[in-house]
Amino acid sequence: MRAPTITVGGPPGSGKTTAAKRLADLLHREYRSAGDVFRAEAKARGMDLLTFGTLAENDPKIDRALDGAMVALAGPRRLLEGRIIGELLARRNLPVYRILVTADEATRAGRISRREGIPFESALPAMRAREASERKRYGRYYGMDPDDLHYDLRVDTTHLSVEEVIQTILEALPEDIRAEGAT
Repeated sequence: MRAPTITVGGPPGSGKTTAAKRLADLLHREYRSAGDVFRAEAKARGMDLLTFGTLAENDPKIDRALDGAMVALAGPRRLLEGRIIGELLARRNLPVYRILVTADEATRAGRISRREGIPFESALPAMRAREASERKRYGRYYGMDPDDLHYDLRVDTTHLSVEEVIQTILEALPEDIRAEGAT
């Protein structure tokens, strides 16, 4: 069997990007992010994420094209980061090891606030709106709830440092995936 694509998913502000980038580096895998693809497309259209997400709610071609591009990147030496990419690969019977990185809502909003340089009071409703848009789109286009998907590993980052998150993931990975990263 072909080595699985590793995917890292989770809600906004959970730490999935930080964890995915570090993990990809440690496992010597190429890193790709669905969020980067989505943000680039929003920027190319002169839109912020919320506006672009609203547009995507009414145009299934946007998500289907972006998600299709991510699925096409699946491979044994890749780590893909995205909210639903693991599920999309599994539905296509592609070998995948799915990791969920999550945190409580206040922690996630606080991280977004610091990252974006905006007040917490602005970050929280923007984060909730983004999650609602994703839930609506993924439900309508794929019949899935991004908060109720299967994962091989779940890591709550609420009270963990980045180093502790990475250590937790590395210790939980199957031996064949860890060994593959050492080569």
